[in-house]
Amino acid sequence: MSYYICSNCDYGSASLIGKCPSCNQWNTFVNKERFNSEDGKEETKKILLTPLSKIKTQQKKKKKTGSFEFDRVLDDGILPGEVILLTGEPGVGKSTLLLQSFQTFSTVYISGEESAEQVRDRAERLHIDLNRFYFSNEGQVEGIIEAFKQLKTKPEVIIIDSIQTVYSKTIETPAGSINQIKESANILIKFAKQEQIAVVLIGHITKDGDIAGPKTLEHAVDCVLNFEGEKISQYRILRTTKNRFGGIDEIGIFQMKQNGLEEVNNPLIFIQEENEISIGKSIVGTTEGNRSLFFEIQALVVPSSLGIPRRIVKGVDYNKLLILLAVMKKHLSLPLDSYDVHINVIGGVKITSPLADLGIISSVYSSFKNIPIAKKTTFIGEVGLLGEIRKGYGEEKIIREAKRLSFRHIYSSINIKNINLIKNIIRPL
Repeated sequence: MSYYICSNCDYGSASLIGKCPSCNQWNTFVNKERFNSEDGKEETKKILLTPLSKIKTQQKKKKKTGSFEFDRVLDDGILPGEVILLTGEPGVGKSTLLLQSFQTFSTVYISGEESAEQVRDRAERLHIDLNRFYFSNEGQVEGIIEAFKQLKTKPEVIIIDSIQTVYSKTIETPAGSINQIKESANILIKFAKQEQIAVVLIGHITKDGDIAGPKTLEHAVDCVLNFEGEKISQYRILRTTKNRFGGIDEIGIFQMKQNGLEEVNNPLIFIQEENEISIGKSIVGTTEGNRSLFFEIQALVVPSSLGIPRRIVKGVDYNKLLILLAVMKKHLSLPLDSYDVHINVIGGVKITSPLADLGIISSVYSSFKNIPIAKKTTFIGEVGLLGEIRKGYGEEKIIREAKRLSFRHIYSSINIKNINLIKNIIRPL
């Protein structure tokens, strides 16, 4: 008896079918002879159970990179043997970030997407010491490991740009397939642990913002970093969603310039100073790890000509906006069902902190009522479904920072308990 297996994702089928229901690829099924139940069985291994108290550990010290913001996100540097997955949209600056961050390390740079001349031109533009980098555009993972072992001086970091371009000789499918990504990543992770060398994998993301390839790749690595930012914007934010050797509540902020990425420490970098107040504009204060940041949110509320009004959002979660609009309809009695609502965070960045809720509601209310918000005003607070203003993490610290930055009006859960008070704050002068 025979069965069929998808060569792309290993999905099994009792009959030959054209399109794989798992990975949606066509003509990928191959015939495999079914082995007997007694054949192919692996012998039971004897497993030794050891108390954790008797297991010896080595104290590893993190090594700082050439970027303070990069180290901040990694929680004070990178460890030998650590495997990092860096994701981001094409053209956001992932390669530039890694070249700048690891310019003090001896690094092997594997690129299946760019030629050696292109990588060298970028490195020279960034004023990086070329002697610290070894380069290859060959993508066979076994060959990469063999070339590394032949080097007299062992490099400290291997950068794979990208994981979708490397392949293993043991897998028949082409590079970029799910099987190849899984196998190549597993080989590199095992090699990193054995040789105690840091490995950085660059991964593409899909249109939905998810990491392309199997989600198990996120679970296999030690750290997952997301590099965010619009191509038309000069600002970039580095976030971590997983870190086995540190926290995940810090972010790194960069500004893309002609000579590369420049680190940003100014908490008001995302606010555009204007002499005139504007309708629908509010300043929100949030916290990311140990730092306080302020963002400018703009809202535009206009009558809708459609049966179902539009909700166009950029920089904040779409579902969060829908919840806040429902709260406003309930507690502020605003007929938003017949209005289009547009929300934008200036700077091309995304706000994930719930402390921005009050600022979003304030900007929408300002636009709907056509009333500007007073200058030097900031909003800090999470809004509940009952319309109450909740105290958030780091609120006191943000308030102290706002006072230091000369904000005259600071509204938070301390002085505003319900969104009904927005009517008293945003009113005609």
